Amino acid sequence: MTKGGALPKGFESPSDLGSQEKYEEVKSSSKTITLKISKFNPDKDHAPTFLEFPVSYEKWTTVLDAILEAKNYHDHSIGVRYSCRQAMCGSCGMNINGKPRLACFTKISELDSDVVTVEPMNNFPLTRDLVVGFERMFSTHKRIKPYIIREDSEISSGTKEFLQTPEDVEKYIQFSSCIKCGLCNSACPTMAADSTFIGPQGLAQAYRYIADNRDRGKDERLKIIDERHGIWGCHFAGSCSQVCPKGVDPAMGIQLLRGYLLGYRK
Repeated sequence: MTKGGALPKGFESPSDLGSQEKYEEVKSSSKTITLKISKFNPDKDHAPTFLEFPVSYEKWTTVLDAILEAKNYHDHSIGVRYSCRQAMCGSCGMNINGKPRLACFTKISELDSDVVTVEPMNNFPLTRDLVVGFERMFSTHKRIKPYIIREDSEISSGTKEFLQTPEDVEKYIQFSSCIKCGLCNSACPTMAADSTFIGPQGLAQAYRYIADNRDRGKDERLKIIDERHGIWGCHFAGSCSQVCPKGVDPAMGIQLLRGYLLGYRK
């Protein structure tokens, strides 16, 4: 990005771009959007407000890049959570122009808008600005026992591998890609109406382990989710699957779990 005529992000000098002409070409190609950031400090504010910042961007600039530019050059107090910056850790989930997304995985150029509005995710307690609390989601995730359960000693003896065929792995592999970013829970309309609903993240992970043929904890997990605030609370809106940045389909996992409880699957 450019700031007051500075080089685009990642370049130390015009020569890094190959030539002065190339530098001028890239510099002139920069565009500007208005970044609107939700600001709220529960210790002193009664309601969220929006701060607006002009931010220049290139075709590769992400929303997280823009937020950090606003934080570095305009308002150091902006609260934002991030870490890996490559859609692996799940830290930077937020609402971007009304849709739950990862800020580091969303390019401004792909939003096709002169105004980019960033707000904290829905269905999570607000900590400050763009930062929300994950305690409930992590607690629910822990509740469904997200690990291989076996009654024998093989799991801890380490004397042999648990061999699986490609077909065995295919049953659960997409669900193992969950990075616990919370976007699915943020998009879920049932989560908005039922504060005790387990949520698509927890239910999808329950399916991930139930579908794993190395696991023996199916009945144990089904007892946990077989209730009104569990598997039967889902209205199958499908919003969770639409926003997952890793291609996980929680809605499908939930329907497959219902198959176990209704006797269609074993």
